[in-house]
Amino acid sequence: MALPPAKLRTSCLFLVYISLHLAGGYSSPAADYQTLVVTPLRKPPALLPEDDLLSWSAGAEALGHDQVAGVGLLNSLRVDLAHRDSLVSGNITAEEVFRLRLDRDAARVLKVEEALEAGATPPAAVNRTRRGRRSFSSAVVSGLAQGSGEYFTRIGIGTPARFGYMVLDTGSDVVWLQCAPCRRCYTQSDPIFDPRRSSSFAVVPCGAPLCRRLDVAGCDTRRQSCLYQVSYGDGSITTGEFSTETLTFRGGARVARVALGCGHDNEGLFVAAAGLLGLGRGRLSFPTQAGQRFNHRFSYCLVDRTSSNSAAATARASSMIFGDAAVPRTQPPPAFTPMLRNPRMDTFYYVELTGMSVGGSPVAGVTGAQLRLDPATGKGGVIVDSGTSVTRLARPAYAALRDAFKAGATASGLRLSPGGFSLFDTCYNLAGRTEVKVPTVVMHLSGGSDVSLPAENYLIPVDTRGTFCFAFAGTDSGVSIIGNIQQQGFRVVFDGAAARVGFLPRGC
Repeated sequence: MALPPAKLRTSCLFLVYISLHLAGGYSSPAADYQTLVVTPLRKPPALLPEDDLLSWSAGAEALGHDQVAGVGLLNSLRVDLAHRDSLVSGNITAEEVFRLRLDRDAARVLKVEEALEAGATPPAAVNRTRRGRRSFSSAVVSGLAQGSGEYFTRIGIGTPARFGYMVLDTGSDVVWLQCAPCRRCYTQSDPIFDPRRSSSFAVVPCGAPLCRRLDVAGCDTRRQSCLYQVSYGDGSITTGEFSTETLTFRGGARVARVALGCGHDNEGLFVAAAGLLGLGRGRLSFPTQAGQRFNHRFSYCLVDRTSSNSAAATARASSMIFGDAAVPRTQPPPAFTPMLRNPRMDTFYYVELTGMSVGGSPVAGVTGAQLRLDPATGKGGVIVDSGTSVTRLARPAYAALRDAFKAGATASGLRLSPGGFSLFDTCYNLAGRTEVKVPTVVMHLSGGSDVSLPAENYLIPVDTRGTFCFAFAGTDSGVSIIGNIQQQGFRVVFDGAAARVGFLPRGC
């Protein structure tokens, strides 16, 4: 007996479903891929004297307090920038530059791990001496060619302002710069700051509350001046007088009485920069000191470190913004996640990474439990850090992420290169290719926010021969770090007023 038409259609559809299911057609969704444009590692061209980055300080001393000629009171500024690796040319090859960066990166991560292992610092405090709120931004440039693995901003120091490049570092607090007279100073691009020529410079007395906020402090009994010392993971160190000074940012925005170290004995791998602008959460960081004025908000956007080699270089620029303008009012808005605090270490910005996906599928071996901060011990957790280049994940999570990526990359036809490169154990030979398909990588953050990484943020060139490596690494210390390679192209928002961190793609 023939089946009725309706039952016949149902039976046919059921048979089609069974056939596809047995053939694997419905066993799992198709993997997600995106295109990576293959650009081998190379050195960017040097900046020219007329470039905006080098020339903007001309005439800045004539600007009034918080004013720009013809503009009036500042609300926010955005400045186009160039990479820091374009400032100083040398005979070092692109491969040597990159190896130096990874060496410094490893030393920095070790220092972070040691600091967390050592335990607590005093709780954060907010300097409430500033009134009113404004916004300003400043230039940010990469330190890749100098082996520093960090980004820099150009600001003015003192009155009248003397201009220099300052390293930006969300993983440290103390602001400092090289000062004359030097007992020992490294070479920097601009003349060394001489506090005797600044009318706004003032030494902090030994017994002052500012002096007591330092982790390592001393006293010059002859001058009754507070002494500071800061050391870094690569062996770099700065020592000198603790003081207050006026800082001038692009457009004329000035911040007075910033507590900073005036270093007369400085050594290490800072190369070309005048000093460091600490952006951490501690009591002496610049965002904390200027918190009342700028509503405890700042953000930065770091251009792709290879963008100066591309046609898009002129369309993308790094920037740093303080104030309410640091939070983009875009649709869609940034992907926000709660900003966590480690009660045993107040410097770092923590977020909760709940998982990761590769090729559109969650990686089973990456769990929130592996990456969670333990507030009782201060161990574990995930830090967002501008000074670390390569993202580190707890070893089991990294192994699961790497294996998922390798499986997806193999399915798309990528060929593994034997031996790896430095800390990278997963590399591919892309010589002769102009573009390739790579599986997508997404970070899942608490609060339901997802950060989908561009392909160039996780498969990166490491030499001029076409070798590309998966730009993650494992760590056995427990603490995980989201580094600046993965942050590139995003506007990363540190909104202290709302206790959240945000990531906005294509935010430069």
